[in-house]
Amino acid sequence: MEIEINEIPTKKEFETLSDFRYQLRCFIRFSEDLTHEFGITNLQYLLLLHVKGYRNREWATVSELAERLQTQHHGVVALASRCEKLGLIYRKRGIVDRREVEIHLTDDGNKLVKKIARLHRNELLGLNGVFKVPGRKEFIQSK
Repeated sequence: MEIEINEIPTKKEFETLSDFRYQLRCFIRFSEDLTHEFGITNLQYLLLLHVKGYRNREWATVSELAERLQTQHHGVVALASRCEKLGLIYRKRGIVDRREVEIHLTDDGNKLVKKIARLHRNELLGLNGVFKVPGRKEFIQSK
């Protein structure tokens, strides 16, 4: 059954949304605290993660990272500049399209993202099913 846009969510739906957002915020808080311990911001870690995790290659363009980070192109350029000053990434002109800028991890950036990602993975595994995205069944009650 499709939910109507103007329909007010039920109490159970509010609870499901609240629980999901709480679980998400707890994980993000864990990530913020962890990255701070390593001397970088959470956004800097996310840039490194998205470069390392880009599908089928070991680099990403500024535009691709802007999409992954859900931010503006100029914001990624500034973030990349801060990471570059820390020696975590380097930029390279695109081979196919010379207007593109590729972001690559340095050896230090690669080592750091691996350490932090391992700890994030361990945190997720330790949650043992607590962090779950609500499915359609849990989210939309039959009316």
